[in-house]
Amino acid sequence: MIGAIIGDIVGSRFEFNNHKSKEFEFFTDECFVTDDSIMTLAVAKALMETERAFKKGEENFRLNNDYLDKLAENAVIYMQSIGRKYPNCGYGGRFGQWIFSENPCPYESYGNGAAMRISPVAEIAESVEELKALSKAVTGVSHNHVEGLKGAEATAMAIFLARTGHGKDKIRKVVSDQYYNLDFCLDDIRATYRFNETCQETVPQAIQAFLESESFEETIRNAISLGGDSDTLAAIAGSIADAYYGVPDAMVEKALEYLEDEFFEIYDEWNKTK
Repeated sequence: MIGAIIGDIVGSRFEFNNHKSKEFEFFTDECFVTDDSIMTLAVAKALMETERAFKKGEENFRLNNDYLDKLAENAVIYMQSIGRKYPNCGYGGRFGQWIFSENPCPYESYGNGAAMRISPVAEIAESVEELKALSKAVTGVSHNHVEGLKGAEATAMAIFLARTGHGKDKIRKVVSDQYYNLDFCLDDIRATYRFNETCQETVPQAIQAFLESESFEETIRNAISLGGDSDTLAAIAGSIADAYYGVPDAMVEKALEYLEDEFFEIYDEWNKTK
């Protein structure tokens, strides 16, 4: 989760002022937390509250329909209750309406917001079957279009594989076989890649930013160098790189300085309970 938060913070100042280079100062006074981090933390909160209501010792308890229904319910509760406190954090138009709706229903979205918030699911899942069920539960409350569900699941799968010790060849193969064509290089698309808020035009590029990296920091730099929706690209790529490389302690400490107290409390609780 911290990888997504760092990617969001570092990419925040480039979202509408793209920087097509890997050379830039990582953290500056112009950086800030956006909806990518806020919704990621909301999903983490929803998972923690759902976990409290069920017995962890029961086999496959997270595949129980009651658990999944409760998780979906909590995803709505915490995305709305936390998200409404920060109305100007960068929501897309339709998702912003969903956050403030009195009757929040899924609206066939395939926006990349489905993928940028999914990392807590990949951190808690204990099997591929569980991963897919949890991803669908938290994503389908808003982004229920097939491409929205796919974008979230592909990101979660890449994180899960990285977290469970699989190499980049395996991650590339699974993503290529089950989700997206990754037959491109960043250098081939950088000049023409433009701002795009869809999963299908963000998630593959973010995954490729990770696959072409040699470190967590290089992953973030790769993602931002593409331009486009910089904070979300970097959040998605960073969530995978976090699981694969880990994040330097100094970088974590610096990123946490940008979090409001409420966000830090959720992050701290997550790290203590997951």
